[in-house]
Amino acid sequence: MVSTVGSRKEKQKPFALRLKFQISMTHGLKHSVDLEGSDNNRPSKLSKIENPSHIEEEEEEKEMNQNPKNGIQRYLFAIEYIGTRFSGSQKQLTCRTVVGALEEAFAKFVGQPVSVSCSSRTDAGVHALSNVCHVDIQRTSKRKPGEVLPPHEPAVVGRAVNHFLQKHDSDLTIIDVRRVPSDFHARFKAQERTYFYRLLSGPEPLSTFEKDRAWHVCEDLNVPAMHEACRVLVGCHDFSSFRAAGCQAKSPIRTLDELSVTEVIESPYFPSVMDRERHNKVSSDLRGYPSNSGTDISPSSSPCIDKVTTSTEDVGFGKRRRHRCLVVTARARSFLYHQVRLLVGVLKAVGSGNLTIPDVERILNAKSVTSASPMAPACGLYLGEVKYDLPTT
Repeated sequence: MVSTVGSRKEKQKPFALRLKFQISMTHGLKHSVDLEGSDNNRPSKLSKIENPSHIEEEEEEKEMNQNPKNGIQRYLFAIEYIGTRFSGSQKQLTCRTVVGALEEAFAKFVGQPVSVSCSSRTDAGVHALSNVCHVDIQRTSKRKPGEVLPPHEPAVVGRAVNHFLQKHDSDLTIIDVRRVPSDFHARFKAQERTYFYRLLSGPEPLSTFEKDRAWHVCEDLNVPAMHEACRVLVGCHDFSSFRAAGCQAKSPIRTLDELSVTEVIESPYFPSVMDRERHNKVSSDLRGYPSNSGTDISPSSSPCIDKVTTSTEDVGFGKRRRHRCLVVTARARSFLYHQVRLLVGVLKAVGSGNLTIPDVERILNAKSVTSASPMAPACGLYLGEVKYDLPTT
């Protein structure tokens, strides 16, 4: 029998502590719920608890999601960079690299060294519209050393690290951040990678704004012939002829899901009156198609890029004659070392008439890199996208 004094003392305890005591008595001391420590302590909902052990499991799972093991949170983040002043992406002791710059900026943010893992390695001079990395961060208190705090919000990480990146140089920027599980790896979880290569065709000198951004080819390239060469190279093949020395891949077999050549307008130039008129005409023509027609308009067939002023037509004093701008798109799960640049080298040789389609077949079947054309320079290569099956957040 419980004494009345004991009952009065029990009633004087806070409701949450009494509930914890009741749950402990019902399900054993091993199972208790610390409701006072919860950030979402809402007494109005406590009366609705019917299965305390189930609530306990949900609270523990929620706590694990909010506070990873040892307070370490893995972040997946996308970056863009101009590769001209980087000696590649991988960290080196004596050279400026993408990973080296990132680790330095992250260390200033979190106050301790970190290790950044990159999804795709890029060579010196190669650019990225979107490369992807991951990093593990443990947020600790600066006022109380050793105290582990809840992880930073992704937006906070992006803004803070960009602050340090832009403080000294402006050729590397974080463009997106998200939390991922601790076993999510930026490199090994990647499902597909897309590269773009820009070629500027024409005899005019290269624009200052295009320096180190594209491969300048003086010849007028035969785009239909390059399309035919793409059909030979796309698919699953032994790409030993497009594999540079030093490649660490175990197998030269790769599946090239896409290899295409598209003519586009040079991006550094603002549209002229003629360009705007042509654009308006194209937009008007496209609006004429029914939305459900399924018609697929190829960018290369757009009237606004059928004819590009190169050298003969007078464009007026003080105006630059433009080049034809071609973009080679290569898409696959993974690539061999220098594979894209070797592919572009062969396509350029076909476009300039130095190689024929049978020559391309011969090079592919030779399975030797010595049979391929010279490799395209790094300045025109861009890592465009890395695709993932991202976990839901």
